[in-house]
Amino acid sequence: MRRAIANARRAGVIDKSGGAFGAVVVGPDGTVLGDGWNQVIARNDPTWHGEMHAIRVACGQVQSPKLPGCILYSSAAPCPMCLAASYWAHLDAVISASTVADAKFHGNFDDSFIYAQFAAPRESRPIAEIQEFLRPEAVAVWQEYAARPDAAEY
Repeated sequence: MRRAIANARRAGVIDKSGGAFGAVVVGPDGTVLGDGWNQVIARNDPTWHGEMHAIRVACGQVQSPKLPGCILYSSAAPCPMCLAASYWAHLDAVISASTVADAKFHGNFDDSFIYAQFAAPRESRPIAEIQEFLRPEAVAVWQEYAARPDAAEY
């Protein structure tokens, strides 16, 4: 966890590459597989969160999109995107240091509007979500994908 917190300091205080968020993915044997720190500002990329960075690096190390047996240590409670990525990566645990309230109070990071969007009906959300546009063409690609013998691996 101290390494994740050091990564947060790197992001928010030293490099000023983004908010003070850092993370580490640790493998089943205790080896660090991926370090990550927020680089949203430095890379002009709203997805470059510390947790996402650490997960990407760890997946590269193990050459797999899945990280079973691994633990994500995060300097702060993950945002909805990073928590979802943790599930997609099949991590065994997410351990965080500071809370959502800490990030809001000290850094003005507030994800409550995203949680509200998840709960709101699609038609009342501020970003239009138009579904079934060229659906038959998209489904045809899904059918091709489903025919792959290795499709279930992902």
